[in-house]
Amino acid sequence: MFQIRAFAKINWFLAVLGIRDDGYHDISSLMQCVDLCDTLLFDRSDDLVLLSDIPCLPLKKNLVHRAACLLRDVAGRGRGAKIVLKKHIPLAAGLGGGSSDAAATLVGLDRLWETDLGIDRLREMGAAIGSDVPFFIGNAYAAVEGRGERIRPLRGAPKLSLLLINPGIAVSTAWAYAACQVGLTKKPGDIKLFCQTLARKDFMALSSMMVNDLESAVVNAYPEIGRLKEQLFRLGASVAAMSGSGSTVFGVFHSDEEALRASRHMGANWCRVVRTLTDVSGQS
Repeated sequence: MFQIRAFAKINWFLAVLGIRDDGYHDISSLMQCVDLCDTLLFDRSDDLVLLSDIPCLPLKKNLVHRAACLLRDVAGRGRGAKIVLKKHIPLAAGLGGGSSDAAATLVGLDRLWETDLGIDRLREMGAAIGSDVPFFIGNAYAAVEGRGERIRPLRGAPKLSLLLINPGIAVSTAWAYAACQVGLTKKPGDIKLFCQTLARKDFMALSSMMVNDLESAVVNAYPEIGRLKEQLFRLGASVAAMSGSGSTVFGVFHSDEEALRASRHMGANWCRVVRTLTDVSGQS
């Protein structure tokens, strides 16, 4: 029996470049994990059993179940496992919780069943489950392109204190991509320059470089998300943005204490003070 942590992520920027022939969108994004995580416990079993504290989520929509079935097809249908999933990352929140859970499932069952498929094969399988899944297999900070399958790990990941705010609005990722105006960002930002600016913590310059092409459509449909972003700035955030397809917004603060003080002004909204991660190799 062993445990794996499935970390959440934020998008420092997310440019939607166009619609692909397969119906997905080409993107250019910079993603970083934070220390908010779900946990998955793996144990041997004769059957494939999933226990979760997510109420009434159909197995067909559960990415952990899909990942387990996919790996079982490769490993041999006689394989069984007991997986216990404990959720801490909000659902449909732009933090990649479901994708991270699926990635952890592939890694965990590869270990449990001793299939030794390797990271490249696991990422390939992950891409068949969801666009963000490959990033969560062994990465903490990376440029992500294509529909999410092209990953370039980056050095110099910043260590920062963030406040995550979620208003309890479940935003469909498919809807957000369909609603956005494709090509708002004519040319992807210079990833090298962006990372250098982020490493220097030059947030004044960074504010003009941050892009999320999904944000406008999502905020138009759910104005509360935009109001929370504005409130983060008023409370002292150096920069603030919506993560992924929302509805979570994040603000960067100078310290955990400043982020915690800001969280006390967020009313009934879900809040977490987190830190960005520079490495996820010890996620077990």
